[in-house]
Amino acid sequence: MIECIFTIDYEIYGNGNGSLRELVYEPTQRLMATFKEWDARFVTFVEAAELDKIEESRTDDSIAAVREQVRELHGQGFEIGLHLHPQWYNGRYEDGEWFLDKSEYNLCTLRRERIAQIVDRSVSYLREVLGEPGFTPLAFRAGNWLFQPTETAASVLNEKGVKIDSSVFKGGLQHGQKLDYRRALRNGYCWKFSHDVNEPDLAGSWIEIPVYAEMVPFWRMLTSKRVGLQNRGGVGGRSVRQRLNRALDFVRFKYPLKLDFCRMTLSELTSMMGRVIREDCETPHVYRPVVAIGHTKDLVDLRTVDSFLSFLRLNGVSVGTFADAYPKVLQERQES
Repeated sequence: MIECIFTIDYEIYGNGNGSLRELVYEPTQRLMATFKEWDARFVTFVEAAELDKIEESRTDDSIAAVREQVRELHGQGFEIGLHLHPQWYNGRYEDGEWFLDKSEYNLCTLRRERIAQIVDRSVSYLREVLGEPGFTPLAFRAGNWLFQPTETAASVLNEKGVKIDSSVFKGGLQHGQKLDYRRALRNGYCWKFSHDVNEPDLAGSWIEIPVYAEMVPFWRMLTSKRVGLQNRGGVGGRSVRQRLNRALDFVRFKYPLKLDFCRMTLSELTSMMGRVIREDCETPHVYRPVVAIGHTKDLVDLRTVDSFLSFLRLNGVSVGTFADAYPKVLQERQES
């Protein structure tokens, strides 16, 4: 059984550039309308630190509309997950520009006490926005997919009630950040883990449902749509070291292509999902949660999203959320 879980990272550009209305609110309104036409729902990974700091600093008048939208999403059954770029919390806004704290770029490398402070503040912000003091997000996605070294951050998040991570993309490698998800290639569609997100552990209290990815020749990443969106936005100039590390990430025979419904063409999306469908026909008893990723700032092609949803419906693939997947994953793990 296949269940496609659409996830959207709800955020502006990584350097703080861009307006909430243009890059977050308006794309999400369009995506909500499209999904409601198909009677489907997606998971919104709300970047709580970013929104919290923007609101605190009063740098974008659209924060009120964004807050209302998050409440609307939650009220209409669109799951709210926690997404964190921790460098925002020590950030400052000067002369129309954000200066973020690069020393806190990776949540997992911080002290346990600092991780707990950041998680507590971000979850409290979501609770305040939603008007639900008892709200706890079921799922987490780390900023820039950085969920290594895993143990301390996973322990803190688990203590707060978070049960699912969706930061991994199999085969992922970032030399500059010491991220290495290549060992996850041998894992299935989801797995329980404890100390290391790469290593399945049947006794673990966490579940990893990774962003679905296939290993492909690196040149398949160079489509005009993908390159155009990459250049559209705003990560700013990279240093020589950053450019070198990025080049090293690509120096291998194959590279992970994520199931990205914003950056992929319809042909790419249907081809990738078609291979999962053929696999499912051979072993239909296996539960296959397939996580698709997108970013509000990249959401410029709703026609492709609509057509992909049509393809899934025609092929009998259900569309769900992590809340739908969680009990199925637990049951399958118990039976195995």
